Amino acid sequence: MPNNKPRLLVARIFPQDVMDRAARDYDCIVNSEDANWSGADVIARAGEVDAILTSARTKYPAEVIQGLPANVRMLATFSVGYEHIDLDAAKARGLVVSNTPDVLTEAVADITILLLLAASRRAREAFEMITGDNWLKIGGWKPTQFLGTGAQGKVLGILGMGRIGRAAAARARAMGMTIHYHNRSRLTPDLEQGAVYHDTPQSLLKVSQFLSIHCESTPETRHLINTDGIALMPEGAIIVNTARGDIIDDDALIPALESGRIAAAGLDVFAGEPDVDKRYFMTKNAFILPHIGSATVETRNAMGFRALDNLDAFFRGEEPVDRLA
Repeated sequence: MPNNKPRLLVARIFPQDVMDRAARDYDCIVNSEDANWSGADVIARAGEVDAILTSARTKYPAEVIQGLPANVRMLATFSVGYEHIDLDAAKARGLVVSNTPDVLTEAVADITILLLLAASRRAREAFEMITGDNWLKIGGWKPTQFLGTGAQGKVLGILGMGRIGRAAAARARAMGMTIHYHNRSRLTPDLEQGAVYHDTPQSLLKVSQFLSIHCESTPETRHLINTDGIALMPEGAIIVNTARGDIIDDDALIPALESGRIAAAGLDVFAGEPDVDKRYFMTKNAFILPHIGSATVETRNAMGFRALDNLDAFFRGEEPVDRLA
């Protein structure tokens, strides 16, 4: 019997439950080595497929989208962000594009609080001391050892009060923090939950003893946390970023961390990742993670299922819920 399943290029190895569902419902060509394919690699393998399930690590600028064979009709990205895809080029070509919003909220909010606490309580320095046996060498506990910054009663500024920002705010309130925020538009009172609105990022920075970044990467937000932005913040502030790495100017943050102007930073995302600025490796008051904000089994499965839901809808002749182009 002929195989009537749509043909799907699976450009990374996704969680097993996602792979199993894709194999059940599609005729799959899989990147079995889980290599980080370039756009040219995708083009070379897309000659016989109807759609592509990809990740944010593969870039789809205009030249790649224009180079895709005509048989490719949809691109589903396993990510909330879509800055790796030229949506204008996709629209011009008639390529349907979808993402996976709404399913990362709780996991990323959890990592936000992990970073906030780890940075403010100097977890990296403490961990490195005890694993190197230096704690024993200096005689153990001391009253002034690794004094950090408490969160209770402090102002947490949230830059971008979408779903993740609001989930982080709920967790921070439970810790006794006062929430201030900047958003493109002010939230309704039921969503604000008493948070104080600032109509500019600069106004927010001035009061943020802690700052948590949750906004999108746009021309307006790239390098928003630069030398001028840091100068506005309270002395000894703490910065957390689980959004996009390029919102922070590394050439501004790293010297501020080294001088103590910024007491600590908790970072899960970096400009140019995975090629992280090597200076962070030597900056002990930077608690750094390799982009694991959504890395729970439950969340990564939900992302994969959301991508497949969009593909399923498209091939049924319906509008994908998360269509971007």
